[in-house]
Amino acid sequence: MKSYFFIAFFLIVQVSASNAQDTVVMMETFNYKTVGNTELTVDMFFTDSARQESDNTAIALFHGGGWDFGDPSEFHEASRRFASRGYIAFSFQYRLSRNEDGTYPNPDITPVEAVKDARSANRWLRENAEMLYIDPEKIVAGGQSAGGQLALSTALLDSINEQSDNLKISPVPNALLLYSSNVNTLEPWIEMLLGDRRKEIWSISPYHNLREGMPPAIAFHGEEDNQVLPYIVGFFNQKMSELGNYYELHTYPGRKHYLGEGIEKYSRYFDEEILEKTDMFLERFGF
Repeated sequence: MKSYFFIAFFLIVQVSASNAQDTVVMMETFNYKTVGNTELTVDMFFTDSARQESDNTAIALFHGGGWDFGDPSEFHEASRRFASRGYIAFSFQYRLSRNEDGTYPNPDITPVEAVKDARSANRWLRENAEMLYIDPEKIVAGGQSAGGQLALSTALLDSINEQSDNLKISPVPNALLLYSSNVNTLEPWIEMLLGDRRKEIWSISPYHNLREGMPPAIAFHGEEDNQVLPYIVGFFNQKMSELGNYYELHTYPGRKHYLGEGIEKYSRYFDEEILEKTDMFLERFGF
């Protein structure tokens, strides 16, 4: 009887240790792009069990900050959460319109360059899918605020590409996750960042480049957002519907631009309820 008890106890401990190992999230950093003297990096989050598979869903995330501020670390906790649920998550760095002394804008780096980086990022994922243990047809792009515009740019802005990119590789994701996403770039802040290139403002605006056949998208917005105004989101929603695109919009009364205000864990981007809705969306579409 004692020997049976010992064997059962050993098996329970072994299974518990195995499960714990599966949920330990690791991070690895890669250089995904070099522009002149600038090397851009991506932080990859994964579990050991995910590396035993070759068809994982990749979630590519782009931080917010008005194309001028912000850091990939702002998506690190969300990336760890996604990774613990079986995804492989990537938090991408992209060029910001700041000078070395901290002033802005940088005349050589505008939101157009950020768009190029986001499209390069998705191409890098597809080109290196085998090395990254991901399925090249299961790439989900997401972002907050300016990062949401960058995620949308990977699906829409075909005319904007880095010359060094392999244009035979599509940057278009298979789904979109949008948190307080900028959906229309026709605003003074972006015109200021563009400087003498302000005529390019139309070319990077998601609303003005919408088309049929977009990847399914889920979006979250606060009804008191004073940066991405609710009526602009309403127009975007209407146009997406008219084009026959799947756009699942969730709005929150009383919330402003930072949907998770006070939740430092997720850089105030969102809360657990929003992430649970994201989980359900991903599962619904086979990710």
